[in-house]
Amino acid sequence: MDRWVDAYLDHLRAERGLAPRTVRAYACDLSRLVQHAEQQGVTEVATLSTSLVASFMVRLGRRGISARSAARYLSAVRGFCRFLVHERVVQTDVCALVVRPKVSRRLPQVLTAEEVLRLLDAPPPGTGRGRRDRAMLQVMYAAGLRVSELTHLELADVDRRRGVVRAFGKGNKRRLVPLGEEALAALDIYLVDRALHRCAATSPILFLSPRGKALARQTFYKRVRAYASAVGIRQPVSPHKLRHSFATHLLEGGADLRSVQAMLGHVDISTTEVYTHVVGDHMRRAYQRAHPRA
Repeated sequence: MDRWVDAYLDHLRAERGLAPRTVRAYACDLSRLVQHAEQQGVTEVATLSTSLVASFMVRLGRRGISARSAARYLSAVRGFCRFLVHERVVQTDVCALVVRPKVSRRLPQVLTAEEVLRLLDAPPPGTGRGRRDRAMLQVMYAAGLRVSELTHLELADVDRRRGVVRAFGKGNKRRLVPLGEEALAALDIYLVDRALHRCAATSPILFLSPRGKALARQTFYKRVRAYASAVGIRQPVSPHKLRHSFATHLLEGGADLRSVQAMLGHVDISTTEVYTHVVGDHMRRAYQRAHPRA
């Protein structure tokens, strides 16, 4: 069974282009399945069964994990079982009849437009690091990028003439997203500094760290949190919350759902639809504040 798990992980890396961190998560989840199977005397994928997978899920539930975590485990196992069917190792998908735990969808937390403006203006324009961080925040909000997409942008990914940025999302899928004038102006200011960086000629990365490499996700997260605190934003702020805000503000402004889906790089529109609930709450609050018979 271990051999086929390794083959599936190689498939995720090479053919589906998943990020190393995601592959590690799959490996961890599937190792739990293998351990459970061995305890039940099952060591070959040909003898995997629906009852074994179901007992695995029951065991996870008895350990007190949340429904969301259990659903993640089942997703990993389902992907593995589909792979086995595709490779003709087994004839039937033993996960087909296993019920997915019911998970309540959490609405994304967003910043108000006024809070976003304060955050974008927080980095000091008088320092090189401040100008770089200001450009990063502007680009992130203008294009709704994931933090990993932002930190790994290359110079060639920005088309200044067309006013677009090329992002590589999950599964290495490429998409083009417009950049507004404010983001382009902040980029122009930063690029003057970047041209003086000692690694400017040798590194393709757009936003360079002092060592000439891509900025670490954790470093950027800490900087965003510090800037938010400095301008008095009381709620917890993360780079991903800026992406949520991008989508919500677009829908509040009248953008259609399909366009927002394309800009976010979502494969399934149901992932994007969660933002319509946030917009609905926004409209409901506005109605309650403004309507005389609310």
